[in-house]
Amino acid sequence: MPLDSYGVLAGTLHRHFRDRPGTPGSPLRVGLEVDAPAGRHHCAVGLGADGEGPGPAGVRWKTLRLAASVLDPVPALGPGYHELSPYSGSGALDHLRHPALADRSGRLPAPLRRLRDRLSPPHPWVRGSGSDAAAALEALLVPGREVLVFGAPLERGLGMHDVHRNQGDPYGGRWWSGNGTWQDGAVLTRRPDGWYDVFLSAFAPQADRTDAGGRPAEED
Repeated sequence: MPLDSYGVLAGTLHRHFRDRPGTPGSPLRVGLEVDAPAGRHHCAVGLGADGEGPGPAGVRWKTLRLAASVLDPVPALGPGYHELSPYSGSGALDHLRHPALADRSGRLPAPLRRLRDRLSPPHPWVRGSGSDAAAALEALLVPGREVLVFGAPLERGLGMHDVHRNQGDPYGGRWWSGNGTWQDGAVLTRRPDGWYDVFLSAFAPQADRTDAGGRPAEED
């Protein structure tokens, strides 16, 4: 079954900080404090254990820049938390299916693919440590800017968690029951030119191909 609740928080970034692990192997998080009409929201972006490299427990991420129009209707929703239905067109995100986020198909003829990539460079996933991923996210965070935080609202208090890919977790794993499509997390910050800087993250065990239920799909 998918997440119990999914949506987007729109607000203004007050500050961000790195929540350092207390013990080796504990998860590294980047905390965001976001101001919205209901108050100050506390958002946690989990990035795996600090110091983890590209092994099986590592983290992957990508950053890109998107026009507001490809995120419709979210940019027009106004400040506050908004529940989003898990399907295309609602404003929900899916790392693997949203046209602006998904990796590109290689089925184009090579000359057309090269031309496309020159006009609009691809944004591959980067694999590394939690600290590396945190640095990539922090580079986009400017206090005072409008932000969009996609994920699940906290059960208690104001804030967001599950701000990462929420599908493709392997069978038998702790997060299997939360798999679903069109419920992925992300952090977006609005630039002065109106475009959005985007940070996406996923954990190494999560599949890059999933079925209609967000579960890992077998390769062809």
